[in-house]
Amino acid sequence: MTGGNEIRLVVGLGNPEESQQNDRHNVGFWLLDGWAGKNQAPLSPSARHSGISGKCPNGVSFLKPTTYMNLSGQSVASYANYYGLEAKKILVAHDDLDLSAGCVRLKYGGGHGGHNGLRSITQSLGSDAYYRIRIGIGRPEPGRDVSSFVLGKPSSKERLIISSRIDDVLALSDEILSGSFESAMNVLNRRDNN
Repeated sequence: MTGGNEIRLVVGLGNPEESQQNDRHNVGFWLLDGWAGKNQAPLSPSARHSGISGKCPNGVSFLKPTTYMNLSGQSVASYANYYGLEAKKILVAHDDLDLSAGCVRLKYGGGHGGHNGLRSITQSLGSDAYYRIRIGIGRPEPGRDVSSFVLGKPSSKERLIISSRIDDVLALSDEILSGSFESAMNVLNRRDNN
């Protein structure tokens, strides 16, 4: 992703209930809150778009859908349609079971990998041609229910690892928003290997 394809909307996925804010499934919200804060973009309710949104001085918008995860696409599509944003201008931060806790990957397009939030966004946008920040939460032990795992809280060690990796992403936010995904991914990969 280079010149002309800068990100205009960053979406963080999670569930809106106060009791779920520290669940693994809400790591997208964790990242978005940090990113909006770093960019001086106060977030406020947006009934029009079923979410909490804000805009920073450079014009990048931030959105936390207040629908449940499996309806996130309604909020994202509403925002994108209202502001005339193409899918390729959208970056979605979400939890990923297939990555170990704290592992971060940047990705463009592709399937939803069983993630209901991504499934909803792809369906609502009519396209999977948007960018993703996949934030690893790991997998449950064999025999443990996946749903209760993603809706559960990470251990303090896992939370520390995930928070540290979110800080790494935030340190690269200017590169990511400007379209330098490959450069940012190289830095993140080096940190994964240390």
